[in-house]
Amino acid sequence: MPPPPHFLLVTFPAQGHINPTLQLAKRLLRMGARITYSTTVSAQHRMTGTAPPLDGLTFVGFSDGYDDGFNSSYRDHDEVKQYMSVFKRRGSETLSQLIVDSEKEGQPVSCLIYTPLLPWAAEVASGLHIPSVHFWIQPAMVLDIYYYYFNGYDDVITKSANDPSCSINLPGLPSLSSSDLPSFLIPSNNYPFLLTSFQEQLEALDQDTNPRILINTCDALEPEALRAVDKFNMVAIGPSIPSAFLDGQDPNDTCFGGDILHGRNSTDYKEWLNSKPESSVVYVSFGSIAVLKKPQMEEIARGLLDSGHPFLWVIRSEQKANGDEEEKLSCIEELEQQGMIVTWCSQVEVLSHPAVGCFVTHCGWNSTLESLVSGVAVVAYPQWTDQATNAMLIEKEWRSESEVEQ
Repeated sequence: MPPPPHFLLVTFPAQGHINPTLQLAKRLLRMGARITYSTTVSAQHRMTGTAPPLDGLTFVGFSDGYDDGFNSSYRDHDEVKQYMSVFKRRGSETLSQLIVDSEKEGQPVSCLIYTPLLPWAAEVASGLHIPSVHFWIQPAMVLDIYYYYFNGYDDVITKSANDPSCSINLPGLPSLSSSDLPSFLIPSNNYPFLLTSFQEQLEALDQDTNPRILINTCDALEPEALRAVDKFNMVAIGPSIPSAFLDGQDPNDTCFGGDILHGRNSTDYKEWLNSKPESSVVYVSFGSIAVLKKPQMEEIARGLLDSGHPFLWVIRSEQKANGDEEEKLSCIEELEQQGMIVTWCSQVEVLSHPAVGCFVTHCGWNSTLESLVSGVAVVAYPQWTDQATNAMLIEKEWRSESEVEQ
């Protein structure tokens, strides 16, 4: 009997990449494959002890040149640009060595699967004569928009992005406005080097005679978008969230999703939720990267208080201003009387709790899918990257479809 296929899953060290890729790893395990899961050394250190040991699954870190962690929080554009440059150089070197070492140990890699922002991973695989497959962790529509931008529609998109009154009509997609575009395509984009990374990604796929792309979406959610680009064979494999929250068949899978990089043992918020009536709680979270300004935080705080509803608000520790009195929310005492503020929670567990009736979200794709699966109403407050497009899908596309069905 031949040995099982050996998949090497390589992911960018951000929570939005790591969570769905871990779910893909578990699905491949169920199919009898052997999996090596690889992300940067610093992310690997943060994951230690949070994922359960499973036969056939090995975690291996590779260097991005910042093994102690990259702490810019994506706000310093020059630092992020430098990071991505070093990441590409060091990541290519160490990933190549990982694959070579695996072959020497008698466990050759059968296929490399990699997430966005790592187009060089496909180059590494090609150089070592290993097939590679891209795992697109955002909606298919966002991939379509990037494809059209770099394949003849850049003027159309750029013109409309500068004129909000113009509509953007792309083949196979609904009419869009500038506010529906990924943030990297609008004039205020401060990360042109990240847009270049998406261009390199598409160029790498163009070199494949039959590019197959795994998409973290569902056929029923994006039937047109999955077929919009003839050149790509897009295969919907989502939603890539813990199976415990899909079918309840594997309750131990909860530790394989949610905020795996920031796991905590506190259950205080769970007990608090248990004390609230059904569908009464407003859950507020803006993901693991976005940092809101003080006036935005104050407006959200006032809105929560005026709503009269209990709320669970995630304010990450780095947002708490380290004790700076001027940065503290002016109505913190009122907030703590009406709701609960935490630095972390298991989002999939919160959204599936019967007490939660509304989700104020940045519309990251993982959060969007989790809210859909949980059936929780959304207040969209997108910040950057794909989030404006995700918010448009929720507000215009999927709401209209549900209204038709009713």
